[in-house]
Amino acid sequence: MASQTNAPLPDGLEIGGYRIVRRIASGGFSIVYQVEDEQGESYALKEFLPSSLVRRRPGELVAAVSEASEVTFRNGLKCFFEEGRALAQIFHPNVVRVLNFFRANETVYMVMAYEQGRSLQEVVLRHRRRNDQPVMAERHIARVFDPVMSGLREVHANRLLHLDIKPANIYIRMDGSPLLLDFGAARRGLDTDGPKLFPMYTPGFAAPELYRRTLARGPWSDIYSLGASMFACLTGTPPQPADQRELDDQISPKLEKLVADGANAALIDLIAWCLKLNPIERPQSVFTLQRSLRRIALDKSSGGAKSAPPTRKLRRWLDTIATRRATETGDDVTLTNSR
Repeated sequence: MASQTNAPLPDGLEIGGYRIVRRIASGGFSIVYQVEDEQGESYALKEFLPSSLVRRRPGELVAAVSEASEVTFRNGLKCFFEEGRALAQIFHPNVVRVLNFFRANETVYMVMAYEQGRSLQEVVLRHRRRNDQPVMAERHIARVFDPVMSGLREVHANRLLHLDIKPANIYIRMDGSPLLLDFGAARRGLDTDGPKLFPMYTPGFAAPELYRRTLARGPWSDIYSLGASMFACLTGTPPQPADQRELDDQISPKLEKLVADGANAALIDLIAWCLKLNPIERPQSVFTLQRSLRRIALDKSSGGAKSAPPTRKLRRWLDTIATRRATETGDDVTLTNSR
């Protein structure tokens, strides 16, 4: 995936009725800031700024767009705006809440609820250093991904696909509840406008059909990414990229090893189902997938003692990881494949 090469807007800048506090995240297509309104309430502000199309130097507010990139940029801008409008209609506790969107500096900004916590990717990367056991306990897989699936069902019900589900785009709030972030509508719009921005996917998490413009994308595409994300949570690494799997599939041996090492065979079968290269062989709806995941979780817990509420147990696990941060050294590696 491309990295952001443009200069962020300066702290303290007033824009659209908000004051920029700091930059909190950036990627190849956007920069996200923490901002405050006139009452001092915090929000997240996402700026559409594809680094492969525009250039903005320090001290500038408006990015320069070359004549050759003008049409592609405008198409992406339109899709980003439409994404904000579609997400603004979704009210679900596990989907990022879009509150407003506006035009400024010749681009579009999306105002979202400001949340505190950490990404699932960060959680997995820190936890995988502990031992050689599965990185994320199976009970936590269900407690994270069941709510994520509920949110994704609402997204699909509104005729919107995510197309970039991965641990980095699943945010874990301080109470342990997950939040689905960073939809790929703008990227999908850019993808249709020529090869210069292709690929528009995250290797390892992207379904095979995202590699080919001629193949239909649908809920099954997001389901592949859900399976890839669950795989990454168990192993600490993403699965083999789909285009490489089509030449020499190495996923099955890895899944078999997980079972041999004591992983729940039913959960591994569920992940393998999601990761089918043929879209028709995958679950065709998130409802079907979620029902199967809940059945596995119920079978796993049946007959056992009453456990603590899921969010409390997951929060305790996250807090334990957080306390190690002060004693850990070295740089984190990204939970994506390098190609």
